[in-house]
Amino acid sequence: MTRPPGTPPNWALGLTWAGVHVMISVAGWLVWRRSAATRPLRLWGWQLAANAVWAPAFFAIHSPPLALAVNLVLLVLIAVTAHAFIRVRRSAALLLGPYFAWTGYVSYLTAGFWWLNPI
Repeated sequence: MTRPPGTPPNWALGLTWAGVHVMISVAGWLVWRRSAATRPLRLWGWQLAANAVWAPAFFAIHSPPLALAVNLVLLVLIAVTAHAFIRVRRSAALLLGPYFAWTGYVSYLTAGFWWLNPI
């Protein structure tokens, strides 16, 4: 399988995702502790669900188009979640910034795999 330019080694992907997931978790925890508001936490749950769908779409089903669609939905959900979080706790919203950037980068990689490896 041809990899797009800028594809990091597999070990770096795992480490980065681990760090991103820690930030996602801390952001959710900060909002949960500060507020009983359900909308921000509901959005947080939806973006987690979308995040969980990407890996099976890409690795199990081997469908870069589906994985890219999931990533685009995920980017919107992250942005909406960060907007909801900023009203509760600014630091929680800022913790989602690297997640948004990383998901954008993963979208580029997913599109690159699709482009370079047509089915």
